[in-house]
Amino acid sequence: MQANQAHPRPQTLDPVLTRMYWTQLNKAIVRGRTWNWEMKAMADDAQQMVSTVIPTLRYRNAAAAIEWLCQAFGFEKHLVVPGENGTIAHAQLVFGNGMIMLGSARDDKFGRLQQPPSSVGSVVSQSPYIIVEDVDKHYARAILAGAKVVMPIKDEDYGGRDYSCRDPEGFLWTFGTYNPWSTT
Repeated sequence: MQANQAHPRPQTLDPVLTRMYWTQLNKAIVRGRTWNWEMKAMADDAQQMVSTVIPTLRYRNAAAAIEWLCQAFGFEKHLVVPGENGTIAHAQLVFGNGMIMLGSARDDKFGRLQQPPSSVGSVVSQSPYIIVEDVDKHYARAILAGAKVVMPIKDEDYGGRDYSCRDPEGFLWTFGTYNPWSTT
């Protein structure tokens, strides 16, 4: 059996990834094992725990953001590590079995890679979708706390009911009843 017949080459133009693929494939063939690129995923490295994907955020005023996120969205403080001059070095907030980690925006190595939105209405490159039991109740709670609704609550064609809003520093959040784990 030739390697390229049993194991199709990854659809990539990246020479490093292609070289890694063929190197791993050749090692597997030498050891007498078959190796399926599609089945060997990075998820194999994921630890089995409550949540393996934990979004991180940096806030200009992380202490105020923590209080607001708890009041408006129902997060609970899991860990808060104060920093110097009223900043937050690190915080973990939980919601159900999910978690977010956040801290104060600062000029450090990671801070040069991740910053709060430039303004409250600016476009963001990612946002969390958080599953809630009663989205109408959650919507009312968020509005009372001052969340800026950018997509009003509505029933979606795919079966969920959700809304999107911004927190006081401009991060985009979506809350809804759609549960992708229960769909078939």
